[in-house]
Amino acid sequence: MNLILERTDKVKYYTNMSLVLAALGITASEFDWYVSDIETNYYGTNFSSDDQWINGDDLQEFLERNEVQFICAVFSAVPKGSRPIVDNTPYVDGNPDYWSGKEVEPQLRGALFEIACWDSSATLLVGLPEDALNAFRHVYPDAKPLVIRGQSVTSIQT
Repeated sequence: MNLILERTDKVKYYTNMSLVLAALGITASEFDWYVSDIETNYYGTNFSSDDQWINGDDLQEFLERNEVQFICAVFSAVPKGSRPIVDNTPYVDGNPDYWSGKEVEPQLRGALFEIACWDSSATLLVGLPEDALNAFRHVYPDAKPLVIRGQSVTSIQT
């Protein structure tokens, strides 16, 4: 099952990856990441809006030192030390697959899961293990399945 968090008063602002990862019960340093389709409110020199591979330790340190809202981004988690070939860059802005009414899988071949930050107004969790999803729902009880009986459950469709 995939989840979406939108329309809740439980978050100060959406797509704060530090809070998302904490709610999932995981740390960025457990994985390596391909981050793509990036738009943030961060204007420093330690992170760019270019699609990029970032090792988990570096991402963890960046998130700990900076309060960043990811307006749009796809965080594709891969096993540490892995760098699958990126045939098609994962994207969230304008991606109709999320709203198709069908369960989706991580876009990056070889990714364990993905976290998509959608337009500052929703967080999409795709392919995460059940225990992480349960932990997230415990922190954010407003999180809903992205698909219920073949229908998209959100009204923020593109």
